[in-house]
Amino acid sequence: MLKIYNTLSRKKEIFKPIKGKKVNIFVCGITPYSEAHIGHAKTYIQFDIIVKYLRFLGYNVFYLQNITNIDDKIIQRAKEEKKDPLKLAEEYEKKFHEDMKKLYVNSINKFARATNYIPQIISQVKRLIEKGYAYKISDGYYFDLKKFSDYGKLAKRTYQEAEDAISRIDENQEKRNKGDFCLWKFSKKDEPSWKAGFGNGRCGWHIEDTAITEKVFGPQYDIHGGAVDLIFPHHEAEIAQMESISGKKPVVKYWIHTAFLNIDKKKMSKSLGNVITIREVLKKYESKVIRYFFASNHYRTPINFSYDVLEQSKNSLQRLNDFVNNLKNSKKKDDLNSIIKTKQALINAMNDDFDTPQAFSIVFDFVRKVNKIGGSKKSYELMLDIDKIFNILTIQKSTVPKKIEKLIKEREIARKNNDWKKADVTRGKINALGYIIEDSIYGPIIKKK
Repeated sequence: MLKIYNTLSRKKEIFKPIKGKKVNIFVCGITPYSEAHIGHAKTYIQFDIIVKYLRFLGYNVFYLQNITNIDDKIIQRAKEEKKDPLKLAEEYEKKFHEDMKKLYVNSINKFARATNYIPQIISQVKRLIEKGYAYKISDGYYFDLKKFSDYGKLAKRTYQEAEDAISRIDENQEKRNKGDFCLWKFSKKDEPSWKAGFGNGRCGWHIEDTAITEKVFGPQYDIHGGAVDLIFPHHEAEIAQMESISGKKPVVKYWIHTAFLNIDKKKMSKSLGNVITIREVLKKYESKVIRYFFASNHYRTPINFSYDVLEQSKNSLQRLNDFVNNLKNSKKKDDLNSIIKTKQALINAMNDDFDTPQAFSIVFDFVRKVNKIGGSKKSYELMLDIDKIFNILTIQKSTVPKKIEKLIKEREIARKNNDWKKADVTRGKINALGYIIEDSIYGPIIKKK
């Protein structure tokens, strides 16, 4: 029975989708004004694993992610680079997709650009105006927080803190309440703008997400995810908007948030100058090492990133890869009871709020046991089954020449006949042809020098 920690209730809850086995999940995507960083990798790899596990359990998951391709930060960067804001966003969005492909983040069904949902955004702003939740001042329409009594129920606060993510600048002395946020910004010279009956302009940050999810999922859906810094004010504002428009509560049944990624025990940020891009890390480490690093840490646990810990992850992953590739050609008998127990234990761990550290502990216990008693096809198949969730293994294709395979068979026959002299001579012939042979519990393992 799957239990998920729900940020809204601050406790683990039994997972019961709104409609049977159908699961709709929305995760906040990037604002493409610079290259994606390693913090993005953490969030999207961990949600990729969550979605793959839900599918592993048999849920029919539709995974939606937005792209905030119009934003104050994009406009500012475009001015600096003397480019069109939408073109600049498109360039960085393309790089983001390339990065995600390299990291095997491939569970997303649909990417939704904010600018492709302008009619839906305008519709939501119009309805909020008509219902009395929105008011007009000099630079646009704002949401009146005093009209929504539940504001703060997700974050358990109504004030901003230092680590909250802020994408739009919503400061105007004309606002009715300090925390009121912008729904629609009126046109400014040399900025992208769209026609609307209540004034031409562009969308606020929060309204794009509810417009997208209402169009794709309707007024209510199962899971909303994102990094923990988006809880306030972004996700809080989404709740206020959608529940005010529809009158249905809750807009989202389960809220899932990934913890911070720190660099030298400090939050990664451009102001501190400690941002590390995904592309920088991929120059030093293979993508599945990065996946393993984030997979082996719980999504709600803050992680301190360093290349030293990536090196440890590389070594641990190599152990798993060696184990699986050795199993591939093994003729040893499987312990079916151990296989069944291991799979069930792993499912139990993942059912406890996606406890990936415990899941990997179970996997390594299985590795140690099989290394002692042996295993073959069924153990190999179990590891491949587990990898449907994590996508971290690299299965080697056999490229051993037939001449080498013939010598390996000759050596094995000699060893069975206790003809150690002939076995050593055959080993020498294999070495001379550029290959190393190692004897293991699984049988002979051949490697190129």
